Amino acid sequence: MTKRESLLRAQSLAKSGVLYAPVSFMLASIAQLEEICNGCGAADSWFRPPASIWGTCIIYACHIHDWMYNEGVDDEDKQVADRSMKHNMQRLIRRDAHKWYKPTKLQYARSILYYEAVVNYGGPAFWAGKN
Repeated sequence: MTKRESLLRAQSLAKSGVLYAPVSFMLASIAQLEEICNGCGAADSWFRPPASIWGTCIIYACHIHDWMYNEGVDDEDKQVADRSMKHNMQRLIRRDAHKWYKPTKLQYARSILYYEAVVNYGGPAFWAGKN
């Protein structure tokens, strides 16, 4: 899947209510999304976590998280973005839980690890470019 396709899918999932995203994400052009959203992990990070958790694609949650980090201005905005990412990952896991090969409990545990990582180490990405 190309970046453009994953951004379109993320927007579609947000518009249909499967994922939470701010209205600005849902109304943004693909060009705007491509400029801001880079998927899972900070753009300049040496470590890029996988865009899926044992078969469930979570890149859509990562795109929305990137957008929210770009729009955020204070600590509360960072906390809302981080919690939204966790809940969106878990919504994607829950949506796929009916598939027999999904290790759902392990997926939830991994989503918590991703959440804790952005809470503890996402500050530089959130604050980059802000005065």
